[in-house]
Formats: sequence, structure tokens, C-alpha cells
Amino acid sequence: MTAAVPILRAEGISKNYGSKAILKEVSLALDRGEVKVLIGPSGAGKSTLLQCLNLLVMPDAGRIWLEGREVDRSRRKGLYGYRRQVGMIFQDFNLFDHLNALENVRIALVRVKKMDRDAARERAMNELAKVGLQDHADKYPAQLSGGQKQRVSIARALAMDPKIMLLDEPTSALDPELIGEVMIVIRDLVQAGMTMIMATHQIGFAATLADEMIFMEDGAVIEAGPPAKLMTAAECERTRAFCSKIGELYGESA
Repeated sequence: MTAAVPILRAEGISKNYGSKAILKEVSLALDRGEVKVLIGPSGAGKSTLLQCLNLLVMPDAGRIWLEGREVDRSRRKGLYGYRRQVGMIFQDFNLFDHLNALENVRIALVRVKKMDRDAARERAMNELAKVGLQDHADKYPAQLSGGQKQRVSIARALAMDPKIMLLDEPTSALDPELIGEVMIVIRDLVQAGMTMIMATHQIGFAATLADEMIFMEDGAVIEAGPPAKLMTAAECERTRAFCSKIGELYGESA
């Protein structure tokens, strides 16, 4: 029986800034409906890896396949099409301050998907409802809490019907009391079958969602495996030390 082709596969992703190697030949494969979580200290290369996978940052080396077809980075049209299928959620929300929540979600539907404005409004309201913000559609980012801003950014990404979601520390910019509301939305996405790669320090939360956890340090993958293994029986001493320390800092059981 032929093995299923990963929905996303990356091989040998490398990125340098000047003389500093940020990513060192990182490879991974993601199956449809799978959730992988990137963990590791600040500066490990997690954010850069996600940006390279979305091709917002161009790798210096390496190849990427989506549903078995290699992504041609030289073709602008193909690049835009790829990014539409690989949604990205950032640490700092990246909302348009001059647009309200509804327009932040609707704008790409009109400009990128070329939807009728009324149809785009209806779709945007549906996505805001999914993240519990239908009553805040007319509010501008300055009127929203951090958790609400992040939920708007998630609604905006979902409106593009992505096949994969990349989440870069989605709760790191939030006050502790606001983290839970974003975690609920992420959990709901996972339960609905969203394919996802997420970088986070919320290890206890991530362990309940992840099919695989990937520990990175100094731009390389040190160890990968099921959450239970990395958190309680990691082969690498550095992985064990990190999981233990981060669990203590966030009050989680590692």
C-alpha cells in the first residue's frame, strides 16, 4: 500500500543572516490533520523556520513541497497561491490599525479572493463568530484587547481557507489572563482537524494538542517525538533540561 504523501514537506531549510547561521538544514514532514509543535529557547530558529515555511523569508537553501508538488519560489503568482494555502499567525497580530475587525478579515477576501463585497462581509462575520467576536466587528484594533486582536488575526487567516496554519508564539504578546481565550480557539481548530505547526512556550497546553513536538536549538532540530516522550523520557539531556525548566516557569507539569 502506497504511503500517503505529506501535505507539507521541507528538506534542508537553511538561513543565514550575514555570517550567523539561523537555520541549519532543517527538515520536516507534516501529514494532513497533524499538529507539530516547535519548542526551544529564544533564538533557536523557530520563528525563522515558520517564516521560511511560509516563504515570507526566503531560505538560502532547501526545498519545500505542498501536497507532493515542489514550490517554485521564482514564480510570483505561484508564490502568492502557496501563501494563501499556508496561513500565518504572528506574535504581534499584524492587524491594520485603520480598519475595524470586520474589515481586517474582509479585505483579503475582496482583494485576493476577488469576492463580492457583500459575500465577503458575510464570510468575514462568520469567521469572527467562530472566534467569538461577532459582537466586536465594528471595533478597531485600539479598542480590542490583545486576546481579541489575536482572535481577529486567526479569523482573517481562516477566511482564506488555508490547508495549513503556522502559528508563531500566538500567546507570547498577551497578558496571562488573556492567554486562555486564544488557547480555546486554537484547541477548537485542532479538534476540527486543522493541520498545524505552532511555536510556543506553553508546553503543557501544546502537549495536549501535538502529535509531535520538535525541540530546536541553535538553528537545528535536536530531538523530535511524541509529547510524552520529550517531556518525560527525552533521549537528549538538553531536551530534558529545557522541558523541565520551561515547565517550572509556566507552572506546568513537565
